[in-house]
Amino acid sequence: MSQYHFRSADGASADAPLIFLFHGTGGDENQFFDLAGQLLPGARRVAPRGDVSEHGALRYFKRTGEGVYDLADLALRTDAMAAFIREQIGAKRPSKVIGLGYSNGANILANVQFNFPDLFDASVLMHPLIPFTPAPVDLTKAEVLITAGRRDPMASAPVTEGLAQYFEANGAATKLVFHEGGHEVRQEELIAIQQFLA
Repeated sequence: MSQYHFRSADGASADAPLIFLFHGTGGDENQFFDLAGQLLPGARRVAPRGDVSEHGALRYFKRTGEGVYDLADLALRTDAMAAFIREQIGAKRPSKVIGLGYSNGANILANVQFNFPDLFDASVLMHPLIPFTPAPVDLTKAEVLITAGRRDPMASAPVTEGLAQYFEANGAATKLVFHEGGHEVRQEELIAIQQFLA
């Protein structure tokens, strides 16, 4: 990754939980940084900035249309992100490694999990859209929370439910939480995330 934002929470020990934060399209490394400090006090936080520009909006990988991904680019950037994550984790793994991503950030996080299932102990996927069927992988050590809107115009409820079923079928302890809105993040979602991280 060419750019990333890193700040250590006050008093965070070396083995404190480490949380990676992935912004949505048009966001940046600051989008969830302060929120994560409230949701998981004492954790170390790393927020990488997407280095793909789509008409000036930052993303983590290219797409050719709404919901149509450049899969070759996704594969390259997934490998690069996994290398970045390993570098940040370091030689001594912290007590827990967590990922939290929204929209495009949830998509890169999910794809890292499909390809490198050993990296994250837990993940929060907010409004993900995975328009392909991932290969089976051992996710028995993972905990996954998916949050979504039932009326999300970008990621339909059936597609989101299919992703939850994929994680369950591959052994992850999976929870799916819907709100009644669209692609926006709502308060009940944040409450569910706080409970999951606790």
